[in-house]
Amino acid sequence: MGVPQPAFYIFKCEQSSPPGMPKPSCVNPQTQDLFQHLAQTLMQKGIIGTVQPIRTACMNRCNAGPIMLVEPGHVMYSGLTKEKITEIIDRHIIGGEVVAEYVIPAELWDAPISPEAMMKQMGR
Repeated sequence: MGVPQPAFYIFKCEQSSPPGMPKPSCVNPQTQDLFQHLAQTLMQKGIIGTVQPIRTACMNRCNAGPIMLVEPGHVMYSGLTKEKITEIIDRHIIGGEVVAEYVIPAELWDAPISPEAMMKQMGR
């Protein structure tokens, strides 16, 4: 038997805008320890082997940050705090229930579009 693959991947945006930039940032002095909280919570619950936390750069949803994307499912959570991350782990990752009240609004994260369909929209 091989090493099992993770059941979930959690991509946590770790982008920090330089001081003075007009757009918001997923990482600032108040939110800089959210990734550490995510990983520590997964370890404390004993599920780090089946849930892989991954630091990412910008996912282009800066106005809704801090954000993280849970796969499978394409579920993006926004406005994160330590308390929200813990609840998402308990309810979604362990319990199997998407935490709807923390999901990014549909106008910022609509259904995916295939590369072929995007090219058609652009007239290519």
